[in-house]
Amino acid sequence: MTNIFTTLLNDEAGFIVSAELVLIATIGVLSLVVGLSEVAFNINQELEDVGSAFGSINQTYQYNGAAGHKGQSSGSAFWDNRDAGDCDCDIVCNVAPTGEH
Repeated sequence: MTNIFTTLLNDEAGFIVSAELVLIATIGVLSLVVGLSEVAFNINQELEDVGSAFGSINQTYQYNGAAGHKGQSSGSAFWDNRDAGDCDCDIVCNVAPTGEH
């Protein structure tokens, strides 16, 4: 019985593998954090581009009236003004954080 405990106490093959796995897992997690933050930034940029594209759609329309011998129809018009969020670069990600008061 003492021989089994001595063998288990002196066995370090599992420790080396565990330390390597911890190191590899740490590097993997750090890489994922950096990669996911870059993905989040690029998704924000693409969604801002989509929003700017929707904001720049020309929504004006008009049609002229018609007139004949026995009647007439007046035309109609609509003009879309620029809104506050229609320009590019509305989302700013580099604002300095404010401290708690």
